[in-house]
Amino acid sequence: MTVLLDRPTAAPAAPSRAGTRTAVRDPFIDLLRVFGMALIVFQHWTIPVLTYDGGRLTTGNALSTPGVWVVTWISQVMPLVFFAGGAANAISFARADKGAQRWLATRLRRLAWPLLPLAAVWIPLPHVLLTLGVPQQPLETGARLTGQLLWFLAVYLIAVTATPYALRLHERYGLRVPAALAAGAVLTDVVRFSTGFEALGYLNVVFVWMAVHQLGFFYAEGRLRRPWALAIGGYGAAALLVAYGPYPGSMIGLPGAEVSNMAPPTLAMLAVGIGQIGLVTLLRPWLLRLRTGRLLAWASPRIMTVYLWHMPALFAVTGVVVVLLGIDTPRPGSGLWLAGWPVWFGLLCLVMWPLLKGFHRFETPPALPYGKGGWGGTLASAVLIGGGVLTLTVGGFVPGGGPFLAVLALLGGLLLTAPRARG
Repeated sequence: MTVLLDRPTAAPAAPSRAGTRTAVRDPFIDLLRVFGMALIVFQHWTIPVLTYDGGRLTTGNALSTPGVWVVTWISQVMPLVFFAGGAANAISFARADKGAQRWLATRLRRLAWPLLPLAAVWIPLPHVLLTLGVPQQPLETGARLTGQLLWFLAVYLIAVTATPYALRLHERYGLRVPAALAAGAVLTDVVRFSTGFEALGYLNVVFVWMAVHQLGFFYAEGRLRRPWALAIGGYGAAALLVAYGPYPGSMIGLPGAEVSNMAPPTLAMLAVGIGQIGLVTLLRPWLLRLRTGRLLAWASPRIMTVYLWHMPALFAVTGVVVVLLGIDTPRPGSGLWLAGWPVWFGLLCLVMWPLLKGFHRFETPPALPYGKGGWGGTLASAVLIGGGVLTLTVGGFVPGGGPFLAVLALLGGLLLTAPRARG
């Protein structure tokens, strides 16, 4: 195989199309995952504009400040997270020696297991806090948004489940697969914006995120060609789409905006994602020279915990500072905002630290002596886990029957990945 990326000698070789297997992790992929998660947390902790009038918590977004939307072309890193996930899945699948079904069952367990402590805390917590006199509206806002954050896991679950099939398509058709997905995104947006049928846009949940996930396969093989062309073409196409199309400039949803590039994802989001992939691939040789080994070794096993619990940390600090003490966040960019931000961020880190120490152990599900399993049970597990995550994404942990049904689905899905008696 001809390696088309400029790889330093210290970087591990990626698997070839013939299935060459790596013995170690790729630090570039780990760096993208950790960097992406850190930027997501930093953004979620920084952009909220919060006010409380004694009964209702109002949430705004600092990035709605005129002209600041251009920051989101870098800070909206979900395309990079899916790209890194595609590369990691391809490398992991190539190393798997127990077959596709066992690989998928293991991945499903790793995705679902960390959700159990989150549910164990958040299902009773709203009831307890309401009994203690916490105002209902701010509490429901936090409970709902904690669940909405799980949209990423719902979509990533689709990508993981599709990986064995997507890799077959990749081996047979190569670049035509992401091209077909991109064409699907184009057609979806054309029909959506020409007919006004907004729900149709959610087809791009598959087309957009699977397209960047599929590009990760090319990186895993060392075949991601001409990254400079991806960077220029992706960002150039995004600029044209925003300038002449129906797309807003921001790559995150903003309050009051008629169209969001994120929910559902649009062709403009895909274009920015391609630009980001080209840019980070160009920077790869320099990024790998950074001394990040110890940081990655510590952070990589804690990524899911940070993602699941950083918003509860935000709600805890908001509850004390904004709701209880009545201190609204200052105007974004003002002197008071800049002066108070280190204190705000320090409080969030202070709350996050015990959550991280307490819950990161759930990132690794119990090691089980797997027996012989079947595709039917594994795919049923994917459906149940996906249904549970989707239920929490839509309704959150607001008191009611939804969270209980979601947890039952998660438990059912996990049971279907449990060991089978050897026959």
